[in-house]
Amino acid sequence: LDILAALTQPSSLSANVGDTVRITCTSSYSSSWYGWYQQKVPGTAPVTVIYENTKRPSDIPLRFSGSGSGSSNTLTISGVQAEDEAVYFCGADDSSSDAATVVQRIVEVIEKPTVA
Repeated sequence: LDILAALTQPSSLSANVGDTVRITCTSSYSSSWYGWYQQKVPGTAPVTVIYENTKRPSDIPLRFSGSGSGSSNTLTISGVQAEDEAVYFCGADDSSSDAATVVQRIVEVIEKPTVA
C-alpha cells in the first residue's frame, strides 16, 4: 500500500478526436522503467502500449509514445481517436523491492460532430 501511494496520476480527462493527449505518471522514487497499459473493457486483460519507458509494441499505432524516466514518465497520444477511449494504467518498478505498481487514468474521447 505504501508503494501504491508513491505513484500518482490524475484520475480522468476528456479530449476531442484529433487532440494530443498527455498523461504523466509521477513517482516519489526513481524508477528504472515505466510501462503504460490500455484497458478498453473492464474485467479484460490490459494491452501494453508502452514498455521500458519509450518502447512501443509493433501492433500499437504510432500515435502512442512514451517519454521520461526516473521520477516521471509521460504517455502521449498524438491525434487521439475515438477507439483510444479507455482506462490507461501506468506501471513502474520500485528499485527497493522490484515490485510493479499500477494506478489508473480514465481517458474519455469526445467525437467532433459531423458537419452536413
